[in-house]
Amino acid sequence: MSDHRPPTTSPRSDPSRPRAALRTAVVWEVLQDALERRVKATGRESLDVLDTGGGSGNFAVPAARLGHRVTVVDPSPNALFALERRAAEAGVADRVRGVQGDAHGLFDVVERGRHDVVLCHGVLEYVDDPAEGVRNAVAALRPDGVLSVLAAGLGGAVLARALAGHFKEARQALADPDGRWGAGDPVPRRFTAEQLTGLVEGAGLTVAAVHGVRIFADLVPGVLVDTEPGALEALLKLEEAAAELPAFRSVATQLHVLGETQGAHGAEGV
Repeated sequence: MSDHRPPTTSPRSDPSRPRAALRTAVVWEVLQDALERRVKATGRESLDVLDTGGGSGNFAVPAARLGHRVTVVDPSPNALFALERRAAEAGVADRVRGVQGDAHGLFDVVERGRHDVVLCHGVLEYVDDPAEGVRNAVAALRPDGVLSVLAAGLGGAVLARALAGHFKEARQALADPDGRWGAGDPVPRRFTAEQLTGLVEGAGLTVAAVHGVRIFADLVPGVLVDTEPGALEALLKLEEAAAELPAFRSVATQLHVLGETQGAHGAEGV
C-alpha cells in the first residue's frame, strides 16, 4: 500500500506559485515534519487532518498529496468551491472533503476527538473568543494529536506601519489591546508570541515549537524577488533561518505555534 502513496510535495516546490512559497514555506516545513512524526508514532500512513478556516486548500491539498484524509471547514462557499477544483486538479479529490462552517459551531459539522492533526490557520484573528476557538480545535483532536495555529503577529504590523511612514498608526497598534492600528485596519485582532502560546497552553497542550512567518518577505520589494536571479530561494532560506529566533519572530507578520496533547508528547518522546 505504501508504494502507491503520492510523492512528498510542498508549496515551496510548486513552480507556478513562487511568491506563495514565501507565505507558506516555513509553516509547511514544520507541519510536514509533524505529520511524519505522527505517522511513525501511530503506525498509520494515512492520518485524519482537520483544517479549520482552510479556504481553498493551501495546506489541505499538499497534506492530501502526502496520502492523508483532510476535512476543510470554512464559512465561504466560494472558497470551498475553489478547494474542490484545486483538489481535483491535484488528483486528491477522494481525500479532501469541504464542509461549510466556522470555529464557533465546529461540532455542528465535524466529530469531536477524531483527528490526528488540526490546523487553525487565520482563524483566531476573526473569532469573537480566541480561547474558545483554540479549545474547540483541541476538542477535535484524538488523545495523541497535534494542533497547528497560525495567526497575525503584532510586531509585524507595527513595523510595517512605521516603515510606511504611518507612525501614529504604528503607535496605536502598540497600545491597542487587539493590536489594531485604526478604524480602517482590516484585521480585527493580532497576537504576540506570548499571547498565542498562552492560548495553546491554556487549552491543555504542550507547546512544541514557535515560529515567525514572513519576517522579511513583506518588507522586501516584490520586483527584487521577481527579477534578481536566485533571490526567492535566498529569501526563503533567510526566512527559515530566522523563524525560530525570538528577536526576529517578534517582528513577523504571522506567528506559528505547534502544540501537542500530552499523549502525542509522550509518544514522540519514546
